[in-house]
Amino acid sequence: MSDYTHIKLPDVQDMAPQFGMPPQMQARFAARSLGLDRTGLTYFRLEPGFRIPFGHRHEDQEEVYVVIRGSARIKIGDDVLELDELDAVRVPGDTLRNLEGGPDGAEVIAFGERAGEDQSEMVQGWWSDER
Repeated sequence: MSDYTHIKLPDVQDMAPQFGMPPQMQARFAARSLGLDRTGLTYFRLEPGFRIPFGHRHEDQEEVYVVIRGSARIKIGDDVLELDELDAVRVPGDTLRNLEGGPDGAEVIAFGERAGEDQSEMVQGWWSDER
């Protein structure tokens, strides 16, 4: 018998409420559900125009973001990129970044090397000055 794990990402517990996020955002951290040791995988769902209210970065764990439905904007450092379905963007670990849902909202998969809480930094209000 092969060794694998199969899940449906929308069935993973939405952790956004536990971090004080409003209902316009879902964050489903799937690494544990998949039994991943070294890789992180998150499914984000953002309502239209909803901007994650903080930037984040990791010590050195790069991430890749892939829009699977809708569109989004991502701020990476000082740059803001428009992302459409199936666009992918790699972000270095130590660079501040976060997402905003497009006019129809967005579903985004983020993956990369798994980062612990002690390897991550959240910066509140980082993208609050421009729309």
